[in-house]
Amino acid sequence: MTGFFASPETCTQFEMFKWFNVYVGLRWIAAADRPFVIDSPKLPYPRSYTMQGSIKSKHLAFLLIPLVAACTTPDRTRESAITPQAQPQQAWQFDNCAVGCPSGGSPLTLNRQAYTLNNNGSTKFANWVSYKITKTTPASGRARDWQTDPDIPAGETLDPVDYNGANVALKVDRGHQANLASMAGVADWQSLNYLSNITPQKSDLNQGPWAHLEDQERNLSKQAGVDAVYVATGPLYEHFVGTLPGTNKVHTIPSGYWKIIFVGSSPEGGMYASFVMNQETPKSANFCDYQVPVNQIEERSGLTFWSGLPQAVQAALKARQGQLPGRIGCKQAL
Repeated sequence: MTGFFASPETCTQFEMFKWFNVYVGLRWIAAADRPFVIDSPKLPYPRSYTMQGSIKSKHLAFLLIPLVAACTTPDRTRESAITPQAQPQQAWQFDNCAVGCPSGGSPLTLNRQAYTLNNNGSTKFANWVSYKITKTTPASGRARDWQTDPDIPAGETLDPVDYNGANVALKVDRGHQANLASMAGVADWQSLNYLSNITPQKSDLNQGPWAHLEDQERNLSKQAGVDAVYVATGPLYEHFVGTLPGTNKVHTIPSGYWKIIFVGSSPEGGMYASFVMNQETPKSANFCDYQVPVNQIEERSGLTFWSGLPQAVQAALKARQGQLPGRIGCKQAL
């Protein structure tokens, strides 16, 4: 039942028979032309509601309208009461993860062509961002037009003014997680400049080894036989870095970053690599020196990766480094 009315699921023949009996009773009362008292929780009126005066037969049809409507109108209250978190996960229009997006973050995940992002309303930055580089997604010459993410509730992300003075005070850049150069060829490329996809990243890291690793991602996508390069990346919070001087909003600047890359439709073939770099990584550093196994990233981030693979396969892959580093200028992983 929804309120006092039956929903379509409960309108059985028995229910309709009960309402028909009510109708017959009302006709009898109308014929007697006398006041009456309705005292039943089954009827669409408050209990012990006294109706003064008489009811004529011609009015009875109007009394039945809400009863019939209740059995023919969809139960919209039931539908609207289900929150997105309570519903089964829907098939996303864009698959930026291939073998399951990272799990263990917040309930707020945004799926866009440029990336799939899980937002953290406490830190004000994404828990993770996943994106898929192909031969058509890279582009150059796009403007860095910083914007507040319109799809994240106010107070759970930052605004452009919040970064005022940060470059000088903290020596940080507005660092893309899904990087602009790799994904600027997609239709919704402007979303790459939403601050949900940005963190305060130390300039030396952003312009040095992190940028060189992003270059290698794009180079991979151009290689013959490579249809897609899947990347997942996100922040770590292992020590205090500072706060943005231009805002009073509560936030937490990442102390470092992780990145997991694989080629093809799955990491099962061994073509994957994973890295962790902290904010203080020198500009001259070689990203190859920061390889770690995936299970270390899971331990440090609190996330779970590649959940679409069988458990035994996951465990084996995550415990050892993959073979992809040899294709991006690094020594073969041990």
